[in-house]
Amino acid sequence: MGVVRARTRAGGTDRGAPRESVLAERFAVFAECLLTGVWIALASLPLVTVPAAFAAGARHLRRRTSHVGGGWREFVADFRAAGRGGRLVGVAGWAGAGVVWVDVRAVRAGIPGGSFVGAVGVLALTGGVVAVLRAAAVWEPGAAWRGLLADAGRGTVLDPAGSFLLVGGLSVVVCSALLVPPLAVPALGAVAAAAVAVEERRRRR
Repeated sequence: MGVVRARTRAGGTDRGAPRESVLAERFAVFAECLLTGVWIALASLPLVTVPAAFAAGARHLRRRTSHVGGGWREFVADFRAAGRGGRLVGVAGWAGAGVVWVDVRAVRAGIPGGSFVGAVGVLALTGGVVAVLRAAAVWEPGAAWRGLLADAGRGTVLDPAGSFLLVGGLSVVVCSALLVPPLAVPALGAVAAAAVAVEERRRRR
């Protein structure tokens, strides 16, 4: 019995080894998500670059899970490429957020019909954010944001499970920002990874 154990150890056929390698790989991907969240946060500082930052982060994570090399330089190159049309998306998104903020103020002021308008505005803004995340998750250099957003909009409606998953991820980021602000930074990478997973699941279906 002892000889068999010795041979197993010497031959490297211990059943625990594959499990350890899988756990190590998953932990490495998780750590990469946290690092990507930091990159996304830095690239999002101008605010209008948020869509481009998520697009670059999502592409980096796709390379990582496909075992393709890539790092900060590739992220920056993707960020610049995505920013050509992504800035317009960012401007439109922040303009929409401003409109919703006005609606919420109207609700608090007690304007007749303000509650309905505010609810519709919040729902539309949430759907728009989810659509942008879905579009960013599949962005490739040279892709047109208009086409990506159109397809992402259909996916947001036709794949409610994936959309709710992304809303949950965004809720975690918001709660982290309110309770422990530093935790919201790496959580952005987890949201990007969730968007990639949701779109991959939709593609396979």
